[in-house]
Amino acid sequence: MTAFEVRVGETRMITPVIRELSLQPLSGTLPAFSAGSHVQVHLPNGKRNAYSLLSDPSDTSHYRIAVRQQAQSRGGSRYVHERLQTGDRLRISPPANLFALHSTARLHVLIAAGIGITPFLAYSTELLRRGDAFELHYAYRTGVSDAYVETLRERLGKRLHIYESGSRRLDLGQLLSHRPLGTHVYACGPQSLLDALREQSLALGWPAARVHWEAFAAPEPGVPFIVELARSGRQVAVGAEQSLLEALEGAGVELPNLCRGGVCGQCQTPYLKGDVEHRDLFLATAERATSLMPCVSRGCGSPILLDI
Repeated sequence: MTAFEVRVGETRMITPVIRELSLQPLSGTLPAFSAGSHVQVHLPNGKRNAYSLLSDPSDTSHYRIAVRQQAQSRGGSRYVHERLQTGDRLRISPPANLFALHSTARLHVLIAAGIGITPFLAYSTELLRRGDAFELHYAYRTGVSDAYVETLRERLGKRLHIYESGSRRLDLGQLLSHRPLGTHVYACGPQSLLDALREQSLALGWPAARVHWEAFAAPEPGVPFIVELARSGRQVAVGAEQSLLEALEGAGVELPNLCRGGVCGQCQTPYLKGDVEHRDLFLATAERATSLMPCVSRGCGSPILLDI
């Protein structure tokens, strides 16, 4: 997966904390992508963050992404909001899709919270073009995370259901009940939304193959810890504000990765001993006894011995 350079084009503030960027090719057009795709942005400060592409998949003259300023930013969103300017160059990965639409679905139910709306902008464009049945449920805080509400109202009409904080609550139990056979559900938003979706869908007997989610939130801070690489004997220190994956990359150890959010399974790594705090949405309970996800998993004090 070879990164390539793009130029930052037009930028605009969608809300006081969400900045939209247009990424333009240095020449020609950009690689094709499908609705639900994301790119990894390699920032000049060394951070690598994954962002959903929100632009029309049929238009490869540019990509559009939106970045929320995180109160506890570890440098990624802060850099985008405070330092990145039109004309700057960035390296990005080719688009990857871990959150694709399922062509066999009879009905697509889309659930977004806050900045989790971004993949559904591309989704809605594609679904309208196909003529597929769908509805979008969007929860947000007015004046903070209400990105693209007016655009979506105009585009979707009655297909859009909004849940403003303090006035209407998103009830997942009700939303998932009594759906026709062949319905697929897709969610993007904070960990609390994804945990609630997983819990409710299991309780209602939804087949796992019809429930899909995406999460790109930065890992929560934790206590510093040490990992040891079994095959070389090297030790790598992981700081409170960095992920294990970032620490390994900083030490010159590259692992396959795509989402950097504990969802895709690409960075799954075996370990031999240590007390691990698993924060992923991918591994089964039994797998967690021998594997972890370096993008989100952390040590709980004692060193972790990785089988690499």
